Amino acid sequence: MDNFLINIVGPTAIGKTSLAIAVAKHFNTEILSADSRQFYEEMSIGTAVPEKEELDEVPHHFIQHISVEEKYTVGDFEREAIQKLEELFERSNVAVLVGGSGLYTKAITDGLDDFPEVDPGIRKNLMEHLENDGIDWLQQRLFALDPDYYKQADVQNPHRLIRALEICIGTGETFTSFLKQEKPRRNFKTIHLGLKAERKVIYDRINQRVDIMMQKGLLDEARILYPVRKLNALNTVGYKELFLYLDGEISLETAISEIKKNTRRFAKRQLTWSRKDERIKWFEFDEDRAIILEYLDEQLSA
Repeated sequence: MDNFLINIVGPTAIGKTSLAIAVAKHFNTEILSADSRQFYEEMSIGTAVPEKEELDEVPHHFIQHISVEEKYTVGDFEREAIQKLEELFERSNVAVLVGGSGLYTKAITDGLDDFPEVDPGIRKNLMEHLENDGIDWLQQRLFALDPDYYKQADVQNPHRLIRALEICIGTGETFTSFLKQEKPRRNFKTIHLGLKAERKVIYDRINQRVDIMMQKGLLDEARILYPVRKLNALNTVGYKELFLYLDGEISLETAISEIKKNTRRFAKRQLTWSRKDERIKWFEFDEDRAIILEYLDEQLSA
């Protein structure tokens, strides 16, 4: 019998968690989270970790399983998640993957590209350029060194720019050249599902979620994390804006407005990433769950 991984994608606040739970209950299986922001045990409100009631409904994996002070790479996640899937497939031929981090999802479904080690001093230098010269400098440098990757990259994401540039500079080869290697074979088939909505609906849901996060105590959570705010895990939407408020650089009202704006930008990047994947079957965010489950039943029996 074939093993199937049901991969659920879509922009933040679209309803992926509730769909994943419905799917997992339908197939009597478990959920792997590929949301890299939800890995950290100290970050709960600002990362929209599923509620306790939701976590109790279906077993979840890779939710708050490490500390913000631990180094945890996408390679670590790929290795551990594939091992977990092998365990799950011994009990069921279906598992569910859900999350908003496209790179982490791709690591499981398609495998990571094999990049060589490079001098860590290169990354440090690029980080200094980002701080001193801004993201424009990184964009121009990438365009000069690897125009092919520049055309397909999320050039508004400084982490992606720095990763590509450190490979270009450290190896003397283009980042694109390392993307053409043969990927590892998986012992499961992936069914890709996507939730979509009109932009206004997505933005309204994001704004509402941020307001709810503030009511739940996001500012207090940020205060607790403030002493370790320089950690890479905390350079993320929802926390970095409140750190600026705690630094006295902006007002709380401005911080909340910036969280909403930056979350909307994040959602746009998620959609840009997902729309490149023609394997995804898209459903409206409010589609009757029975219709989605019927589609999945058909795919598994095809």
